[in-house]
Amino acid sequence: MLALSFLELNSTLALNLSWTGLKQRAGLTEAKSGAGVSAEASSVKCKLQGAARLPAFSMDGDYIIGGVFSIHNYMHTVKHNYTTMPEPLRCTGRIDSRELRFSRAMVFAIEEINKSSKLLPSIRLGYQIHDSCASVPMTVRVAFQLSNGLDSVFYTGDHCTRSGIMMAIIGESGSTPSISMSRVIGSFNIPQVSHYATCACLSNKEQYPSFFRTIPSDQFQADALAKLVKHFGWTWIGAVRSDSDYGNNGMASFLDAAQKEGICVEYSESFYRTHPRSKIQRVADVIRRSTAMVVVAFAASGDMKILLEELSREPSPPRQWIGTESWVTDPDLLRFTFCAGAIGFGIQQSVIPGLRDFLLDLSPTKVAASPVLTEFWEDAFNCRLGKSEKVESVCDGTEDIQTLKSPYTDTSQLRITNMVYKAVYAIAHAIHNSACQKTNSTTQCDKHTRVESKQVSRYTLKKVNFSQNGYDVSFDANGDPVATYELVNWQKSKIGSIEFVTVGHYDASLPVGQEFRINRNLTWVEGSTQVPVSVCTDSCPPGTRKVLQKGKPICCYDCIPCPEGEISNATDSPDCFPCPKEFWPNAERNKCFPKPVEFLSFDEVLGIILAAFSVGGACLAMITAAVFFRHRMSPIVRANNSELSFLLLFSLTLCFLCSLTFMGAPSEWSCMLRHTAFGITFVLCISCVLGKTIVVLMAFKATLPGNNVMKWFGPPQQRMTVVSFTFIQVLICIIWLVLSPPFPMKNLTVYKEKIILECALGSAIGFWAVLGYIGLLAVFCFVLAVLARKLPDNFNEAKFITFSMLIFCAVWITFIPAYVSSPGKFTVAVEIFAILASSFGLILCIFAPKCFIILFQPEKNTKKHLMNKN
Repeated sequence: MLALSFLELNSTLALNLSWTGLKQRAGLTEAKSGAGVSAEASSVKCKLQGAARLPAFSMDGDYIIGGVFSIHNYMHTVKHNYTTMPEPLRCTGRIDSRELRFSRAMVFAIEEINKSSKLLPSIRLGYQIHDSCASVPMTVRVAFQLSNGLDSVFYTGDHCTRSGIMMAIIGESGSTPSISMSRVIGSFNIPQVSHYATCACLSNKEQYPSFFRTIPSDQFQADALAKLVKHFGWTWIGAVRSDSDYGNNGMASFLDAAQKEGICVEYSESFYRTHPRSKIQRVADVIRRSTAMVVVAFAASGDMKILLEELSREPSPPRQWIGTESWVTDPDLLRFTFCAGAIGFGIQQSVIPGLRDFLLDLSPTKVAASPVLTEFWEDAFNCRLGKSEKVESVCDGTEDIQTLKSPYTDTSQLRITNMVYKAVYAIAHAIHNSACQKTNSTTQCDKHTRVESKQVSRYTLKKVNFSQNGYDVSFDANGDPVATYELVNWQKSKIGSIEFVTVGHYDASLPVGQEFRINRNLTWVEGSTQVPVSVCTDSCPPGTRKVLQKGKPICCYDCIPCPEGEISNATDSPDCFPCPKEFWPNAERNKCFPKPVEFLSFDEVLGIILAAFSVGGACLAMITAAVFFRHRMSPIVRANNSELSFLLLFSLTLCFLCSLTFMGAPSEWSCMLRHTAFGITFVLCISCVLGKTIVVLMAFKATLPGNNVMKWFGPPQQRMTVVSFTFIQVLICIIWLVLSPPFPMKNLTVYKEKIILECALGSAIGFWAVLGYIGLLAVFCFVLAVLARKLPDNFNEAKFITFSMLIFCAVWITFIPAYVSSPGKFTVAVEIFAILASSFGLILCIFAPKCFIILFQPEKNTKKHLMNKN
């Protein structure tokens, strides 16, 4: 389209370039003829080449304001043969009633200013309003014409270049035409104030130094749209845009903001109303086939109408439309009922007193005097003004515009119209500040004061700051106003029609995080009151983490459960993090709870059983001692060294009871006590057994003639033997406790999900030294018992000692691998079991036979029986 514009602008460029040609010829004549031809050069006439295009609306005045609006949406396509001058550009298609209202609002504002006694008193503003057909070629032509003026011949002295007579130009409605126009009139320092061009690119003052606008830049809207999408949790969206500066730049800003918010775009399609239908169909098919529920449309109203018409031809899955102010507040699009529930940002509603009466004040005379109004009237009432044989319906003057339902007459939600209204007043205030002076309490304006357009642009328009009808008007350094929007929702009324409902606001001047607010309930697609879901993948619940799917956007992922020992306590967590050392995740892996503490307690079954056996063993030892004490004078007790027997029973009682110290929660004292008490009592026990074994051997040696060995191992020596062996163990335990004693600790390594309270050995050498010493004595005792097992006697105690030591050694040999391999509290249980098993082995093997004889076979408890040799 831009390529064809150069061909279509031949006649337009001729209007401007003819001045340059005359200037060059004048300069050439002067160079050849010298000063003598200066008088001839001064009489050079500048003549417009080609026919000027008449404005749609115009009025003379002391200062002229130009206006450019897209009253028609299409320009007649011309085929060039390159042999003749192209025919003049002209507009086609139906009149855009909304744009017509914009242009008439400009007329209303100028007439209102002319009637004012405060703003530009005694100065009359004029206007020239042109139809740009929403096309770049026509916009450029109009821009050149507004810059040149309408006089066909004028004198300029010695040159033909001059600045245009326009103070400023309002327009265009689209960003692309506004860019083209700004590049033309910017060279002449003519300020341009747009009411509807929102492209963020126009804020660049290096490229568009004389551009201003009363509508916010799309950069603010793009940020607001991204926050809106994020607010409702949509992370998977589709995007369509106008293939124009407005759509492309706006969508680029939105996609950048959306990426920062973590929003993914399934597709991004562009289209334009002049594209072939096949292109529009392809975009519609992409929308139908997509999985994204939400569609963000950054499109002009005219383009959007073409797309929605294509979508309406074939049923489409329900889609939640998110729109920009360009189309989401266009009443002409409300007929597309499948878009009910659409939301988007619109310019704030406003009220302009007197505007509706002005718009409806169209007499037949006024209509007939304007080709644009005539076309509008005929199209609105489906009739023709004047008489014609070809027209079946002739406008007879009974048509009542009051009853006409059209965007032109609809002033219930004035949004962009107010932007036009404010633009006119901004220019008027700029001219006022340049042409008027305030003396005392009165303001004097001189209409003969020459005000250049660059004065309006550079010095006064940038500084305007006023309020009109309650609406503040000012411009920042980029020529932009403060960005404020209404959040508009398409909702069905009680009668079934769709209407605009304001449900929230957005103010870019507020602090970060407070700009956006919703104060009313929204209606969504298909009339639903529930927020639609539009995600590539459902949110990952707490306890899982996101893992991106290969080759897909970041919004498409799999939810993987957190590994053992780690949690995630937020939705869509990218990572899991481990619990602290003493904590463990719950089953859902979304919280950390303190690990359960485990130790061998008296409350559990295993602890109760072991404690019962421990107490039972101690009772058994004491009962045995009682039996022995009761029959202490009997031969069987006296023959088996009653003193060592009682000491052995006492040590066995301690052995049984010391196993209780291994139960319960470990403490510093219990840890030191359990191992040392166990070591000392067992050594005491083994020492007694060893003493009894030695006594047996010595006793039989003493029966030999001339052998008096028993005097060397009498009761004192037996006591010293027990004390000596026990003292060595006590010494080992003292060294162990002094250098590196056992201490309570929390074992976090055996089980990941729970804490084992146990006693650390402190010094492993000390622990194994204690066990080793016990084992050494047990082996020594076992060897002596084996040597004495076949000594001739009716009752040989060495035989029972052998069995007891065999059991003792077997228990503790198997204890070592079981102790090392048992986890947690079972380590303590194995140690208790070893203590109880070896203790029961000793008491049963050594004392059970004697008690049986004492209690059940008293006839054998005689000296005769003991001395009887088999």
